[in-house]
Amino acid sequence: MKRFRITSAIFIALIAVTFTLNVWYLVGLYHSIRENVERDVMAAIADADIDDLIGRMDSESANYTPRMREAVEKGDSAFINANTGSISADVNPENGEVVERTMTNSGDTVVAKSAVTQDISFANQLVKVISSSMHVKVDYIYEYNVAAMDSILTRRLAERRIYPDFVAVEIVDSLGYVIRENQRLGDRTGYDVFRYCYNPDTGYSYQAYLTPLTRHIFSQMRGVVITVFLLMLFFTMAFIYLYRTVSKLRTIEEMKDDFVSNMTHELKTPIAIAYSANDALLNYDTANDLQKKVTYLSIANKQLKRLGELVENILAMSMERRKTMKLKPETILLRPLVEEIAAAQRMRGEKEIKINVKISDNTSISADKHHFANILNNLIDNAIKYSGDGVAITITGNEKEISVADNGIGIPARSIPYLFNKFYRVPHGNRQDVRGYGIGLYYVKSILDKMGWTIDVRSKEKVGSIFTIKISNDGQ
Repeated sequence: MKRFRITSAIFIALIAVTFTLNVWYLVGLYHSIRENVERDVMAAIADADIDDLIGRMDSESANYTPRMREAVEKGDSAFINANTGSISADVNPENGEVVERTMTNSGDTVVAKSAVTQDISFANQLVKVISSSMHVKVDYIYEYNVAAMDSILTRRLAERRIYPDFVAVEIVDSLGYVIRENQRLGDRTGYDVFRYCYNPDTGYSYQAYLTPLTRHIFSQMRGVVITVFLLMLFFTMAFIYLYRTVSKLRTIEEMKDDFVSNMTHELKTPIAIAYSANDALLNYDTANDLQKKVTYLSIANKQLKRLGELVENILAMSMERRKTMKLKPETILLRPLVEEIAAAQRMRGEKEIKINVKISDNTSISADKHHFANILNNLIDNAIKYSGDGVAITITGNEKEISVADNGIGIPARSIPYLFNKFYRVPHGNRQDVRGYGIGLYYVKSILDKMGWTIDVRSKEKVGSIFTIKISNDGQ
């Protein structure tokens, strides 16, 4: 048993470690997916930025800044020419290490030139360089439209299968101060915030507010999370089931050992007594002592009958276990059968036995007579064994139920749920005067189940017990 407990403890520890490792793996997976999603969001903002620039330069929807509108209205060509020009991006073909952005005005004068190292994707840097260069011009000429940016970003996120409930974009400077506020934003807490610098020269950035992406991340992890937890759940349930099954089998094994020990004693006792009585008949002159002869023969007959009952119960239990036993129901007049059984039990002589039968003469039931008689014998035998120096038993019955009540020592409440288990014996402390083998009530329950009947037990210690058989008309 100790080895079994140690092995079980090791398996429990392994399950706990496995579960912990799975949780650790899922946490790592969550962070990995979150990083990918955040990259997708930043890429969506970059794409939306390009779309917004193109949209603002569209002649049909152009909305000039106040200074540019004033210059256009006045026809200030010098101002307009100074703020228009061309943008180019050059790549060094020799080593591929530098992307250079060159911006000129209408007079081919270089306005700005910047170089970006090749730390990240070349294409991404090129797009970013072109975008920031365009912003230098476009932002000066055309007004920002954060509402349009909200719509564009929502579409770009949807292309990446990211569907936040709320998207809002505003423009901030390098210190985080809002340059262009979004009227849709109220309380700015509770959102995932992403900042994308679109113009390194000014430090201006888009700051996007999205409802938390946790739900989106968990939707991507859903299959893995459900599979892992189901596997762990099934594994744990299987282990618990196996643990309980093995524990139950070990308990049954211990009870079986007790049964073999008790049964050995039960079988040896009547054999030894019957042998002694028979030996006395053979070796002593009993021909002239009729009383002694009758006494020895009665002893032998009683012990052989006891031995027969033991063998009968064991064989009946064995047959029930193999599920090959066939019942032979017949119509039985209940009172004569019960009176016959009661008369035989009263003759035991080991203590004062009173059996009162309260059944009407015309009551009849349909049952297998042999096995039904064994059931009543077992119940009455238990009532006699588990009582004091005398016992009063009352048997009542009708077509629907039969009860066997006694004034014995009673059954502890904690033992009643296990009363009909194979090899189970109710513990009675240090009492050694009551012997049994734990299959009588198991046999009773097995036969009643096969007949389609049920049995109920009510008991109170030091008061007595009542066993009530519920008769089903559908029983066989």
